[in-house]
Amino acid sequence: MTEWLDPNLDLFVQAALAKKAERIVILDVRGKTSIADVFIICSGRSSRQVEAIAEHIAVEMKQHGYRPLSSEGVKEGRWALIDYGHILVHVFHEPVRQFYDLDGLWIDAPRINTPSLAEPAVRPPEIEEYVE
Repeated sequence: MTEWLDPNLDLFVQAALAKKAERIVILDVRGKTSIADVFIICSGRSSRQVEAIAEHIAVEMKQHGYRPLSSEGVKEGRWALIDYGHILVHVFHEPVRQFYDLDGLWIDAPRINTPSLAEPAVRPPEIEEYVE
């Protein structure tokens, strides 16, 4: 049941990654709730980053023809919710994500992978420690 629900799910992931979103998870919630087919959950390290991620997703997806039905919490930067109807995007400040634990609440929902999630994270080269 993890086949792609929307062929453009990876565009949402790419938009979030462009602002360095962390711990991106896509949940297939079909048959578990009537409010959406997919939840995209990601985190930012600060309220400013949460705002930047949410705003960037909205701008990028608009260029691909996706217009949100509504959005909440973007300016507060603790938990931004962007509602695309069949896709709900949750952008959390990490401590808020841990508190509400949507990942745990929807533990029985299948996870969806996209090409951008399958790519290993690019890490900077290790810096050698200088020892005298």
